Amino acid sequence: MAGLSPSLEQLLAAKEIVVTCGAGGVGKTTTAAALAVMAATRHGGKVLVLTVDPARRLADALGVGALGNQAVRVPARLFPAAGRRPPRGELWAAMLDTKASWDDLVARHAPDRRTARRILDNALYENITGRFVQSHEYIAVERLYDLHCDGRFDLIVVDTPPSRDALDFLEAPERMADFFASRFLRVLTAPYRSSVAGFASKPFFTVADRVLGSQFLHDITEFFSLFQTMAPGFVERATAVSRLLRENRTTYVVVSTLEASPLHEAGFLVGSLRGKGFHLGAVVLNKVLPAYLLDGEAAGAAANMVRDADVLAARLAEAGAGEAAQVARVLTEVGENFLRFQVVAQREAEHRAELGVSSDVVATVPYFETDIHDLDGLLRLGERLWAGDADPPPAARH
Repeated sequence: MAGLSPSLEQLLAAKEIVVTCGAGGVGKTTTAAALAVMAATRHGGKVLVLTVDPARRLADALGVGALGNQAVRVPARLFPAAGRRPPRGELWAAMLDTKASWDDLVARHAPDRRTARRILDNALYENITGRFVQSHEYIAVERLYDLHCDGRFDLIVVDTPPSRDALDFLEAPERMADFFASRFLRVLTAPYRSSVAGFASKPFFTVADRVLGSQFLHDITEFFSLFQTMAPGFVERATAVSRLLRENRTTYVVVSTLEASPLHEAGFLVGSLRGKGFHLGAVVLNKVLPAYLLDGEAAGAAANMVRDADVLAARLAEAGAGEAAQVARVLTEVGENFLRFQVVAQREAEHRAELGVSSDVVATVPYFETDIHDLDGLLRLGERLWAGDADPPPAARH
């Protein structure tokens, strides 16, 4: 029965974390924000949208100015200003600050304040933590874990980096744990454990000393030696984060358009999420052409309009529609445009079928006349998402 079919509204009501992922340029950031706006508006409670993508579109759309590591509340007064009722709950937003999050992580996991200070003061600290072991992705899931454990929010919607980077986001905790057990780390820290003076006795470090210089080598080995003192806390935390990402309270929403390249990425993500044990809750197909373009009778009418444009124009001219030749040009252009869009719509329907989505929820969103850049636009998008697949292609109708 249609009334019992699942929806995004039901999915979000049953989850605590929703992770959106997909290729760049498919509307993923606005989809994440729209889901959070609708959850706060309809469900109540405290809802946070957290962007990991460094683009700042989210703050602009929510009208809250600059976003940072600390969650800020979207003022309820903005809803009436957009012609909407105030939300039942609270809407909050944040954007990952990689450096601030790393600093907090070091302070939390270092064995003592002195060690934490030495790590933070190391000349290579900022450079290394910004580049190794997918630092941005790892710290993002750490921040998500913190926010979830904090208990302030009933629902957290996460906007991940574009495309396959989303998998780096999900696999980062395990990779961080593997790093602490890696031979690479043991090689780096061995001379520091046996004193820096032992460099010359090891061929690798003899060459490295000649190329990089003793001070650089000292700094890097000191950093990783100090960093390794945090290993127990990191590994324990990484295990807990990985567990959270796979629990029933966490779900994933893949966002795509029906263009070939983004859809290929979406298919990859759908298969990878299921294969790696993550819960695929929904697929959102964005900027989809309306289903009436696939209607056979409508296509026939457009073809007839093109074929009989002169006859139809003459009749309309007699009724005062304008000069017959101009009316004929308009009728021909309208009919041909419909048929061109029909070709694109047919291609979209074929691509959608090829995706072979095995998800409980598939939501389609049409093109909007204007770009979504404010709270009202997010609410309009959210309402369309809440409606689900209300306008499936004819092939999907029963």
